[in-house]
Amino acid sequence: MVIDGTTMMSYCSSEPLPLLSLNHVSLLVRSVWASVRFYEEVLGFCLVQRPSSFNFHGAWLFNYGIGIHLLEDDQSIDDEYHAAMATPRPINPKDNHISFECTDVELVKRRLEQMGVRYVTVVVEDGGAVVEQVFFHDPDGYMIEICNCNNFPILPVSSGSFKPPEFFWGSAGVRREDGEPEPWI
Repeated sequence: MVIDGTTMMSYCSSEPLPLLSLNHVSLLVRSVWASVRFYEEVLGFCLVQRPSSFNFHGAWLFNYGIGIHLLEDDQSIDDEYHAAMATPRPINPKDNHISFECTDVELVKRRLEQMGVRYVTVVVEDGGAVVEQVFFHDPDGYMIEICNCNNFPILPVSSGSFKPPEFFWGSAGVRREDGEPEPWI
Protein backbone atom coordinates (compact mmCIF):
# COMPACT_ATOMS: atom_id res chain seq x y z
CA MET A 1 0.00 0.00 0.00
CA VAL A 2 1.38 3.40 -0.95
CA ILE A 3 0.39 6.28 1.29
CA ASP A 4 0.91 9.77 -0.07
CA GLY A 5 1.76 12.78 2.10
CA THR A 6 -1.85 14.01 2.18
CA THR A 7 -3.14 10.65 3.41
CA MET A 8 -0.39 10.54 6.03
CA MET A 9 -1.28 14.05 7.27
CA SER A 10 -4.94 13.14 7.68
CA TYR A 11 -4.02 9.84 9.36
CA CYS A 12 -1.69 11.48 11.89
CA SER A 13 -4.07 14.30 12.71
CA SER A 14 -7.17 12.11 13.10
CA GLU A 15 -8.79 11.32 16.42
CA PRO A 16 -7.44 8.18 18.10
CA LEU A 17 -9.65 5.15 18.64
CA PRO A 18 -11.61 5.27 21.93
CA LEU A 19 -9.33 2.75 23.68
CA LEU A 20 -9.20 2.28 27.44
CA SER A 21 -6.38 -0.18 28.10
CA LEU A 22 -4.76 -3.44 27.05
CA ASN A 23 -7.29 -6.17 27.82
CA HIS A 24 -5.47 -9.45 27.18
CA VAL A 25 -2.72 -11.23 25.32
CA SER A 26 -3.64 -14.41 23.46
CA LEU A 27 -1.08 -17.20 23.08
CA LEU A 28 -1.20 -20.41 21.04
CA VAL A 29 0.19 -23.17 23.27
CA ARG A 30 1.02 -26.88 22.98
CA SER A 31 -0.49 -27.77 26.36
CA VAL A 32 -3.04 -25.50 27.99
CA TRP A 33 -2.57 -27.12 31.40
CA ALA A 34 1.25 -26.90 31.35
CA SER A 35 0.93 -23.23 30.43
CA VAL A 36 -1.76 -22.58 33.07
CA ARG A 37 0.54 -24.08 35.69
CA PHE A 38 3.44 -21.85 34.54
CA TYR A 39 1.39 -18.63 34.51
CA GLU A 40 -0.15 -19.46 37.91
CA GLU A 41 3.01 -20.64 39.70
CA VAL A 42 5.65 -18.41 38.11
CA LEU A 43 3.74 -15.21 37.34
CA GLY A 44 0.89 -15.33 39.85
CA PHE A 45 -2.04 -15.36 37.41
CA CYS A 46 -5.40 -16.85 38.44
CA LEU A 47 -7.55 -19.11 36.30
CA VAL A 48 -10.87 -17.41 35.48
CA GLN A 49 -14.00 -18.58 33.75
CA ARG A 50 -14.16 -18.28 29.97
CA PRO A 51 -17.23 -18.52 27.73
CA SER A 52 -18.54 -22.08 27.54
CA SER A 53 -19.59 -21.54 23.92
CA PHE A 54 -15.98 -21.86 22.70
CA ASN A 55 -15.52 -25.11 20.79
CA PHE A 56 -11.76 -25.36 21.34
CA HIS A 57 -9.54 -26.15 24.32
CA GLY A 58 -8.20 -23.11 26.13
CA ALA A 59 -8.00 -21.22 29.39
CA TRP A 60 -8.23 -17.64 30.57
CA LEU A 61 -6.07 -16.25 33.34
CA PHE A 62 -6.16 -12.84 34.98
CA ASN A 63 -4.06 -10.67 37.29
CA TYR A 64 -2.39 -7.26 37.38
CA GLY A 65 -5.23 -5.78 35.33
CA ILE A 66 -4.53 -7.94 32.27
CA GLY A 67 -5.72 -11.26 30.92
CA ILE A 68 -3.72 -14.08 29.35
CA HIS A 69 -5.79 -16.21 26.98
CA LEU A 70 -4.26 -19.60 26.24
CA LEU A 71 -5.45 -21.42 23.12
CA GLU A 72 -4.36 -25.01 22.65
CA ASP A 73 -2.87 -25.69 19.24
CA ASP A 74 -5.26 -27.83 17.24
CA GLN A 75 -2.32 -29.79 15.78
CA SER A 76 -2.91 -28.22 12.37
CA ILE A 77 0.60 -26.81 12.51
CA ASP A 78 3.17 -29.24 11.11
CA ASP A 79 5.59 -31.35 13.15
CA GLU A 80 8.56 -29.20 12.10
CA TYR A 81 6.99 -26.21 13.84
CA HIS A 82 6.37 -28.23 17.02
CA ALA A 83 9.96 -29.51 17.01
CA ALA A 84 11.27 -25.95 16.60
CA MET A 85 9.11 -24.68 19.48
CA ALA A 86 10.21 -27.58 21.72
CA THR A 87 13.89 -26.79 21.12
CA PRO A 88 15.19 -24.34 23.74
CA ARG A 89 16.02 -21.04 22.06
CA PRO A 90 18.54 -18.49 23.23
CA ILE A 91 16.97 -15.84 25.44
CA ASN A 92 17.13 -12.69 23.30
CA PRO A 93 15.93 -9.49 25.03
CA LYS A 94 15.26 -7.98 21.59
CA ASP A 95 12.71 -10.71 20.78
CA ASN A 96 8.95 -10.05 20.95
CA HIS A 97 7.87 -10.21 24.58
CA ILE A 98 5.32 -9.39 27.24
CA SER A 99 6.65 -7.17 30.02
CA PHE A 100 5.51 -6.97 33.64
CA GLU A 101 6.50 -4.29 36.15
CA CYS A 102 7.75 -5.53 39.53
CA THR A 103 8.70 -4.04 42.88
CA ASP A 104 11.83 -6.13 43.56
CA VAL A 105 13.99 -7.43 40.70
CA GLU A 106 16.37 -9.27 43.05
CA LEU A 107 13.48 -11.22 44.57
CA VAL A 108 12.24 -12.10 41.06
CA LYS A 109 15.68 -13.50 40.17
CA ARG A 110 15.88 -15.54 43.41
CA ARG A 111 12.43 -17.03 42.85
CA LEU A 112 13.15 -17.86 39.20
CA GLU A 113 16.35 -19.63 40.32
CA GLN A 114 14.41 -21.59 42.97
CA MET A 115 11.94 -22.70 40.27
CA GLY A 116 14.73 -23.64 37.86
CA VAL A 117 13.71 -21.03 35.27
CA ARG A 118 16.60 -19.98 33.02
CA TYR A 119 16.84 -16.18 32.55
CA VAL A 120 19.11 -13.37 31.37
CA THR A 121 19.37 -9.88 32.80
CA VAL A 122 19.91 -6.49 31.21
CA VAL A 123 20.61 -3.19 32.96
CA VAL A 124 19.65 0.01 31.12
CA GLU A 125 20.85 3.39 32.37
CA ASP A 126 19.69 6.78 31.12
CA GLY A 127 19.95 10.20 32.72
CA GLY A 128 20.77 8.75 36.12
CA ALA A 129 17.83 6.32 36.08
CA VAL A 130 18.57 2.59 36.16
CA VAL A 131 16.20 -0.12 34.94
CA GLU A 132 16.85 -3.81 35.58
CA GLN A 133 15.24 -6.29 33.20
CA VAL A 134 14.88 -10.07 33.59
CA PHE A 135 13.99 -12.11 30.47
CA PHE A 136 12.89 -15.75 30.27
CA HIS A 137 10.66 -18.06 28.22
CA ASP A 138 7.36 -19.69 29.05
CA PRO A 139 6.87 -23.41 28.21
CA ASP A 140 6.11 -22.55 24.56
CA GLY A 141 9.06 -20.24 24.06
CA TYR A 142 7.19 -16.94 24.44
CA MET A 143 9.46 -14.29 25.95
CA ILE A 144 8.54 -12.76 29.31
CA GLU A 145 10.22 -9.66 30.77
CA ILE A 146 9.99 -8.58 34.38
CA CYS A 147 11.45 -5.17 35.14
CA ASN A 148 11.42 -2.04 37.22
CA CYS A 149 10.74 0.03 34.08
CA ASN A 150 8.83 2.68 36.04
CA ASN A 151 12.26 4.01 36.98
CA PHE A 152 12.24 5.68 33.56
CA PRO A 153 9.84 8.59 33.23
CA ILE A 154 7.33 8.50 30.36
CA LEU A 155 8.12 11.63 28.41
CA PRO A 156 6.37 12.59 25.17
CA VAL A 157 8.70 13.03 22.22
CA SER A 158 6.74 16.08 21.06
CA SER A 159 3.81 18.17 22.19
CA GLY A 160 1.73 17.56 19.06
CA SER A 161 0.55 14.54 17.14
CA PHE A 162 1.03 16.12 13.71
CA LYS A 163 4.32 15.77 11.87
CA PRO A 164 4.89 17.49 8.50
CA PRO A 165 4.81 15.12 5.53
CA GLU A 166 8.51 15.66 4.92
CA PHE A 167 9.18 14.00 8.30
CA PHE A 168 7.69 10.81 6.93
CA TRP A 169 8.41 11.14 3.25
CA GLY A 170 11.85 11.59 1.79
CA SER A 171 13.57 13.81 4.34
CA ALA A 172 16.59 11.50 4.22
CA GLY A 173 16.52 11.21 0.43
CA VAL A 174 15.91 7.45 0.63
CA ARG A 175 14.04 6.19 -2.44
CA ARG A 176 12.36 2.87 -3.28
CA GLU A 177 13.07 1.07 -6.55
CA ASP A 178 10.08 2.82 -8.15
CA GLY A 179 11.61 6.23 -7.33
CA GLU A 180 9.10 7.11 -4.63
CA PRO A 181 10.41 8.32 -1.25
CA GLU A 182 10.81 5.57 1.36
CA PRO A 183 8.49 6.21 4.35
CA TRP A 184 10.09 6.39 7.78
CA ILE A 185 7.24 4.55 9.46
